[in-house]
Formats: sequence, structure tokens, C-alpha cells
Amino acid sequence: MTLQLAMAELAAELALFAALGFLLFSLDDLAVDFIYFARKLWRAITVYRRHARGDARTLVDGAPSGWMVVLIPAWDESAVIGAMLRATLRNFDHPDYSLLVGCYRNDPATRLAIEAVADPRVMAVEVPTDGPTTKAHCLNHLYAFLLRQEAATGRQARAVVLHDAEDLVHPLELKLFDRLVERAGVVQLPVVPLPDRSSQWIAGHYCDEFAESHGKELVVREAVGAAIPLAGVGCAISRRAIARLAKAHDGKPFAGGSMTEDYEMGLRIGALGERTIFVRLPASRGDPGVVASRGYFPNDLGSAVRQKARWLGGIAFAGWDRLGWRGGLGERWFRLRDRRGPFAALLLLAGYASGLLWAQLWLAHQLGAPLPPQPSPLLASLLQVNFALLLWRVFMRVGFTTHVYGFGEGLAAIPRIAVANLIAILASGRALFLHAGGGPKQWDKTDHHFPEDALLPPEPVRS
Repeated sequence: MTLQLAMAELAAELALFAALGFLLFSLDDLAVDFIYFARKLWRAITVYRRHARGDARTLVDGAPSGWMVVLIPAWDESAVIGAMLRATLRNFDHPDYSLLVGCYRNDPATRLAIEAVADPRVMAVEVPTDGPTTKAHCLNHLYAFLLRQEAATGRQARAVVLHDAEDLVHPLELKLFDRLVERAGVVQLPVVPLPDRSSQWIAGHYCDEFAESHGKELVVREAVGAAIPLAGVGCAISRRAIARLAKAHDGKPFAGGSMTEDYEMGLRIGALGERTIFVRLPASRGDPGVVASRGYFPNDLGSAVRQKARWLGGIAFAGWDRLGWRGGLGERWFRLRDRRGPFAALLLLAGYASGLLWAQLWLAHQLGAPLPPQPSPLLASLLQVNFALLLWRVFMRVGFTTHVYGFGEGLAAIPRIAVANLIAILASGRALFLHAGGGPKQWDKTDHHFPEDALLPPEPVRS
């Protein structure tokens, strides 16, 4: 067998493996698309013919005003935490809330930045150990502090809200949570990454992914009865639900051994029988903005790979062992979707390797080598079907990104698909390496930055 023939056979085998896998994944994605658009059409011809579309300001009108407690874990965040807290205090439109910010005894700069805000609603809560530990450990310490505050003051929080040190909050967020925790144990708002002009390709791919996942995926997830995983920001847990979870886990509601404690919390609370909901509402009628949590995401390759590896490791690898396959059909379907990331990366790697081999064979033919064997009829048919499905997936990505960020970002989403694929491949390798070593033993965080114009009125986010 000549080298050329061996390369052609290897390329064909890799292409067949990738094509079959992509076909299955594409059909899976098509099912989500079908449910999303069928639900949208059904609501348009039934619900919205009888009732006006909802908006946050109308919903929160006359809402109760309980004590809302925001937990903000922080390690090495002196560069952003002060600006974040000041912007949060200015933005939140709610009469009764506290910001509990976790910091470590060996991180005095972060503690000083917190204390410099000098507002009674902000409390620096020191974790009595050197950091970083895990994010869940910090959050559990904040929860224990909340219990002590409740005992000392004789009042109980209405809900626990989660945010990170770089988040830009929406003014109506707490009022919306105040209203909705009456109806559900968990409420998740959309997360909208801020476009980073210094990193259009790496930071920008988060805009594309969240536009689609928080515009469609979570909507369908709730529609089929699957629990909503928390994003760790822009989410609220009712006091009742977090107390139930804490009771089931020795007083520690956040999963200390998990890299994705927020994701697990939503699923664990759902498994307790609590309702979990995803809420995407315009701020007011006729307003293009939705109530959402915004912020910058990693803007360099190394940071993006580290963050994605943490997500993949916690959800796909550790989540399989920690959470299993419990629940109904919808729940199991979405747990399978959650955990397909590493396999998708393997398919991408196989597909790119096959393409590279075919390109080398074509180049060799241009230089005078014999024409390599052509793909089999099966492989040729699979490639044609997959190409059509790829066009549909690109159309979906462009459509959802355009809806949130405008047509320019929608077009940029096309080449960013290749960037997202590269990050997914690298992150899967890192996640597998970390998982084989028992997972990260401490907070594997990335550097954060906060928008310089955060103290200006927030710009609308399209619904």
C-alpha cells in the first residue's frame, strides 16, 4: 500500500466517523430548534392573542419587598470589586438588600477595596483560611454567615442571589426575583456577554454562544420539563429551596467538590421537586432591553481555554459521576446534551484532521501524483447532508447573535465558529487531563475586567 493510498483511507475513516457523529448531533439540535419554534408559534396564536406580552416593570409593580441577599465570592479581585459594588449599589432598584462579599485573609487588597465602598449594605466576609480554596467553599462560608446574620437580626432572607465580582447588574433584577421566588425555587435570568472591542474573536465567541443558549436552549429546556442549571450569575434561589438543599448536604448547599457548583445547584434543587425557571423579559413594554446580567468574558486564548475546561470538566466528566442520569425523559435528554462537549470536540478534531489529509492529497495531485480514491457513496451522501445541516446551524447562530447584538456581530459570528471549535478542542484536552488527575483542587479563576462606563445608565439589551 502506497503512502498516498494509506492517507486516503485514513482520511476517509476519520471523515466517516466525524460525519456520523455530526449527523447525530445535528438531528439532536434540530429537535431543539423544532420545539423552540413550535412553542413560539403556539404562544403567538394562543396566549398572545388573549394577553399582552409581559414585561418586567409591569410584573414587579406592587411586588413584595423581602430582604434580598446577594452572595459575591471574590479572590484576587481588587482591580474590579470596588467598581462592581459601586455600580451595583447605584443600579439596583430595591429597598432592602445586602451584598455579602467573600474574601480571604491572605488577600488584603480585595478586602480593602470592598471596605472602601463604605456602604452599610456591603459586608466583607472573610474566609478564615488562605485562598484560593474553591468557589463553592467560599459560597458555603457566605451562606453560613447569612445564617448567623439571620439569627442575630431575627429576620430571614427572601432569596439568595448569585453574582460574580465582574458583573454589571440590571436595575429591575432584585424586584423581579422578589416577585418570582414566590413561584419557583430557582430563577435564572439571561447572561449577556459584553462585546469586547479588543478581542472580537475570542471574547466575541461567548456573545454568539450565550445569545443562542440563553435565547433558545434554556427556553426549550424548561419547556420539556428539565431543570434549569444555574449560570452562577443573574440567578436567585428561594430561601426555602436553598435551606432544603443545605439540609440534604450537611448544611452546605454548594457542592464543594465540583468545578461547576452553580450548574449542579440548579439540577439538585430541581431533583428536590422545586420548580426551576428561566425568565427572559423586556424591561418595559416597547423597550428593546431585557433584564439580564452582563459582563466581560475572557479575551485571550489561554483564559478562554481554562474557563471552558472548567465547564467541560465539571459538567461532562465530573457531572456524569456526581449527578448521574436521574429524572424524566426531558431531564435525561438535556443531561446528555450537557455532556456531549468532549465527544463533540473529538469529532471536530477528526473532521479537521480528515480535511487536512484530503488537502495534502489534493495538493500532491496538483504536483503530479495520481488522483486519490474518491469518497464512497455513503460518505459522499453524509457529507452533503451534513453540509446542509451546517448551513442551518450557521443560520441559527447568525440569527440569534444578530437579534441580541445587531447585524455586524451576527456576520462576525460566522468566522467565530472556527474560533469556538478551536477553543472547544483545546479545552476538552485540558478538561480530560484535569479530570484524570482528580480535578482542580482550588479556584481555577480567570482575570476579570469591569466596564469603564459602568456608572453610566445601562444600555438596552435586545430581547
